Amino acid sequence: MERRLFIRLLGGGVVTAATAGTLSGCSADLPAEALAAWQGPGQPPAAGTDPRHWLLAHAILAPHSHNLQSWLVDLRQPGSITLYCDRSRLLPETDPFSRQMMMSQGTFLELLDLAARQMGLRADIELFPQGEFGPVAIDQRPTAVIRLQADTNVRPDPLFQQVFKRRTNREAYAPTAPSAQAMAAIASSASAATTTVGFVGEAQAEALAQHRQIAMDAWRIELETPRTILESYHYLRIGPSEINQHRDGISLNKPFVRAVTALGLFDRTKAPAPGDSNIAAQIKEFNAKLATTPAFFWMTTQGNSRSTQVLAGRAYARAQLAATAQGLGMQPLSQALQEYPEQAGPYAAIHQLVGAPLHTHTVQMWARLGHAPVVPPAPRRGVAAHVMST
Repeated sequence: MERRLFIRLLGGGVVTAATAGTLSGCSADLPAEALAAWQGPGQPPAAGTDPRHWLLAHAILAPHSHNLQSWLVDLRQPGSITLYCDRSRLLPETDPFSRQMMMSQGTFLELLDLAARQMGLRADIELFPQGEFGPVAIDQRPTAVIRLQADTNVRPDPLFQQVFKRRTNREAYAPTAPSAQAMAAIASSASAATTTVGFVGEAQAEALAQHRQIAMDAWRIELETPRTILESYHYLRIGPSEINQHRDGISLNKPFVRAVTALGLFDRTKAPAPGDSNIAAQIKEFNAKLATTPAFFWMTTQGNSRSTQVLAGRAYARAQLAATAQGLGMQPLSQALQEYPEQAGPYAAIHQLVGAPLHTHTVQMWARLGHAPVVPPAPRRGVAAHVMST
């Protein structure tokens, strides 16, 4: 008998979306073309040739909020790279002050530096050469200038070996807590004068429960606030065609979602109505993952200048690479750290819980941590998409 896939519509109606035969051959795997950047640029270029595209091929694999990849580089000056934030790729609703964007500039710089070290190059990074952005908005000035110099004192960093293995893992984590040695390795990798790191695990049962609850509350707020969920909808890429076209954002390639979208039953231009069953299902699913998450990791800073944000991003990139080396998954929980009004409660709660006084300290990163199943990488746009035209 032919099996049918039913979709329950708002109001209780049921329609036949597709038959199983219609969906045969559909795969949740992402298109190979969208993942081509993860194959790497090959061996380093020969001495005396321009290494910058090779370095950038590693830098564009850095973690980025919403996978927006808001990196623009100017290569007109030989031997240097000028980094800008692509202001057409911001998140004004969920990241109103572009703090996460600045952290993502830092993750890019860290992977570029690791690649440079692999070639025996010193990457002299000057942040905000024309002055820092103000605390509210970013402008057209560069984030950094990177000048490259051969230096026999430069040594490769072992974390470079994890660049192509790193993933943001959103799956359910095993209940087994990370070892003390693994957490120590992560903390050591992210140590910097501007950042303080912390962990909570099963040994602190009450605090662990509080972390889980704050994450649940913040996740629900973002999904139930119309303008913030619409911002995420804007960057949903559904099916091979959209994924290949954009190679950024949040990719969905499961047959069910593709079928619903193809039938016009998923309107990404409208926020779900209050009490929407699909939103309730998403909340329930992620809450189940949070309820079994065995550990959380965070990074705090004193102050919140633009330079501090960038440096925190560099530290986070190192922490995630170190977690990868330890066989651990990591997923940022950005919702409670976002500075829009509806998140004020979770924002204050997580700051208090990790001992970061409001107005003097900032929780720059908060993440789930644990043993997780292997997942594919996220699509990337390739180096050419990030190089500014002359």
